[in-house]
Amino acid sequence: MKKDITIVAEPRAERGKNAARRLRARGRVPAVLYGAGQDATAVSVDPKEIDRILHSASGHNTIFSVQVDGQGATPSMIIDWQHDPVKGNLLHADLERIDLTRKIRVKVPVHTDGEPRGVKQQGGLMEVVAREIEIECLPENIPEHFTVDVRPLLIGNNLRASDVALGEGVELKSAPDAVICHVVALRASETAAAEPGAAPAPAEPEVIKKGKGEEKEE
Repeated sequence: MKKDITIVAEPRAERGKNAARRLRARGRVPAVLYGAGQDATAVSVDPKEIDRILHSASGHNTIFSVQVDGQGATPSMIIDWQHDPVKGNLLHADLERIDLTRKIRVKVPVHTDGEPRGVKQQGGLMEVVAREIEIECLPENIPEHFTVDVRPLLIGNNLRASDVALGEGVELKSAPDAVICHVVALRASETAAAEPGAAPAPAEPEVIKKGKGEEKEE
């Protein structure tokens, strides 16, 4: 999704850890701008502006403008980034120039809406298997997220990638049968443990082996 955001990137000639430390000391971080058939350009950016985009509703799928001295502004996306594992501050970012006239592949979050009947009425449990799907579309048609209604789901039911309403001009690239979420039955031991004061239920074997006579009858 294209947003009216412009980030000013300053070209940088110095490379290496010492140069990166000096950049961070003055409130900038190293970044690389590449793509669209042009040479990669080493730049520095304001980490607060990058983090603001990453934490927005559209996240790393946000399309914004990067203004580089002497090169003009170009639509871009954040392709990769690195945060300090302890302090959490941004260390580096990879930015890619985007051609707004060509389709691109991106992963978009999938949100669930409502409480399944299998949970509310049957005492089951909803498990979310995948939180995003991959799609292909024009950059300006990238949605912030998809929403699926899980209220009709009963125990044993599921929603797959092919059940997500994509909208016009959006093509699914994830496996159509990839499970987004499903409702499963709780085991007897888990149900008993959830009841206050209930005694632990005896363990049950996961697999019950069949006798020879049963195998022949089948």
